Amino acid sequence: MAFSNPSDWKLGEDLSSGIGDEDERALLAAVIYGDLTETEVEEQLDELEFLALTAGAETMGRVTQKRKNPHPKQYLGTGKIMELKKLVEKHDASMVIFDDDLTGSQINNIEKELKVKIIDRSSLILDIFARRAQTAQAKTQVELAQLQYLLPRLRGMWTHLERQRGGIGMRGPGEKEIETDRRIIRTKISQLQEKLEKIELQNKTRRKQRGQLIRVSLVGYTNVGKSTIMNLLSKSEVFAEDKLFATLDTTVRKVVLDRTPFLLSDTVGFIRKLPHHLVDSFKTTLDEVNESDILVHVVDIAHPQYEDHIETVNKTLMELGSLEKPTLMIFNKMDLFRERNFDDLLDSETKSEIETGLRQSLEKKYGENCVMISAQTKENIQKLRKILLDMVTLQYRQKYPYQAKKW
Repeated sequence: MAFSNPSDWKLGEDLSSGIGDEDERALLAAVIYGDLTETEVEEQLDELEFLALTAGAETMGRVTQKRKNPHPKQYLGTGKIMELKKLVEKHDASMVIFDDDLTGSQINNIEKELKVKIIDRSSLILDIFARRAQTAQAKTQVELAQLQYLLPRLRGMWTHLERQRGGIGMRGPGEKEIETDRRIIRTKISQLQEKLEKIELQNKTRRKQRGQLIRVSLVGYTNVGKSTIMNLLSKSEVFAEDKLFATLDTTVRKVVLDRTPFLLSDTVGFIRKLPHHLVDSFKTTLDEVNESDILVHVVDIAHPQYEDHIETVNKTLMELGSLEKPTLMIFNKMDLFRERNFDDLLDSETKSEIETGLRQSLEKKYGENCVMISAQTKENIQKLRKILLDMVTLQYRQKYPYQAKKW
């Protein structure tokens, strides 16, 4: 079972079932500090609520507080903690989810006051990843990220791990239990890192066996429709769901457009405040992005913060060293964009002018390799295929000038 509270994690247990077997009732909490505005924090809490829903929790309310910095001992001030306590009792909440990472002592202190599960944004994302992981590689990556998250929080929240290692010379005289626990976790981390290295060697061998085919990777913020586009282009059945992180394992399919073959891969979605342990752990999965010749950056144009999403994805691509690759920008969910922004009073000519202006604005900002589509209604899919085919053909000419790649 996967535990939403890191203090409940036990080494060696199955980490796959998410927050719980039944829906839980949750409250959300955040501090408005630094350069953050109230609007920005509300947007982040909207995303946190979607994360909670994905994990199986129903959000009953939220609490925010303006502070110069989060309280060092309990994140929120004493008054706000008391307000949270009343809301917990009013809604019979089983957990409180905080939008920032908490220290072990903060988790412990807040739990003592509220008497419910306390989790932060990173542990919530880790819990979702534990539920979504299917392959041995993804499960190993998630477990490694969980342990790396847990290690610095041991002193504040950990009681004792079941000992899995013993024998003569394995414990020093007078060693405290927490030191033993740290050693167990560090040993397990080393074992998982070695396991991932072996898996990556196998993946590199597999990638070499794919031959001289151009590689295209779908990238983008989580829940923008990458898997749906993958299904349209490859005519395959890749799991797609209207929830965050529906895809964890990289899926690769051979696609043929106008007798020109290439490899198309669907990668894990990015998100704001993605735990750096996850980025590090999933580097092997994201190697597919690094080895790609073309990136297809999918954007949810109907989302109010789509520009922030683009910035988040580009920042991650920069960290991976892949930002300068040839990129096709796909602005998906045009059907939803119209539904949210057009009303019955607008005539068709005005709607057309608005869409033309939007397209010109996007092309000016992100380059000519932009296309506005709806994967759901298949709008502009032929145009998408044409632009992608032209980019793939150009890559073949540049990379393999003496080889024809036609079927």
